[in-house]
Amino acid sequence: MSRAADLIAFNEATSAEAFASRFGNPDDATARLLSSVVGHVHELIKEFRPTQEQWRKVIDFLTEVGHASDERRQEWVLFSDLVGASALVEEINSRRPAGATPNTIRGPFFRTDTPERPLGSSISLDGIGEPLLVEGRVEDLDGLPIPTAEIITWQANAEGYYENQQPDLQPEFNLRGLFRADQDGRFHYRTVRPAGYGVPGDGPVGRLLAQAGYPLHRPAHLHFMVRAPGFETVTTHIFDASDPRLGEDALFGVRPELVQSFEQTAVDGQARYSLKVRFVMVRARPGRAR
Repeated sequence: MSRAADLIAFNEATSAEAFASRFGNPDDATARLLSSVVGHVHELIKEFRPTQEQWRKVIDFLTEVGHASDERRQEWVLFSDLVGASALVEEINSRRPAGATPNTIRGPFFRTDTPERPLGSSISLDGIGEPLLVEGRVEDLDGLPIPTAEIITWQANAEGYYENQQPDLQPEFNLRGLFRADQDGRFHYRTVRPAGYGVPGDGPVGRLLAQAGYPLHRPAHLHFMVRAPGFETVTTHIFDASDPRLGEDALFGVRPELVQSFEQTAVDGQARYSLKVRFVMVRARPGRAR
């Protein structure tokens, strides 16, 4: 019997099956993934039934996203973040027991070369903004301190901009620091209260979502990465409970346990804010991030 006799005729009902049948080894992991992806695409086309012109606009959008990506800007990562794909991958790969601090996505503004600073020092190198004192403790699920913990923090300034977004306006490494917990797992440092901000809306992804009425906001937050030998690394946020846009975080990072109040106090007659945080780490398991 000829090979042609085994082919599945391509039509609207069999399109996905016809594609999958072309693989020499349909049980190959890559073949199965591609077959599944293409099958979902075909189902979308059948559901929405675009014209040739409408489908060409989809192709043009994907092309524009590729052209907008370079070594300084990754529009595909932004697309993944804004549609919740990045958050979903993080959720699947970092499930933790109840009581442990949840992971969130790291975001695009992290720097691997963040300088170490002494406990109690200020990461606000320009001093612009409302003063904020951050005090925290790193512990395990039993409440025991982790004195070996490193705490890396980074944040936007009082206008909602990170230092690497404004290299000509903010000092190098402004609002960034690496701290080491003391023997009781505690750390503290000084900074300024961050502002929320809009995610980039000047590229093809932002323009498309904005046109569809999708919110492109991030509520005010601090970023943290907490790591210690023998424990899973925690990469997370702490969100300002007073921010009115907590319910529409564009990157899907808000969790109830990550929302904290920035308490207003007065020191020497001057107003400032304080924040108390607690990070609970879990022991590393084989195959999990450390």
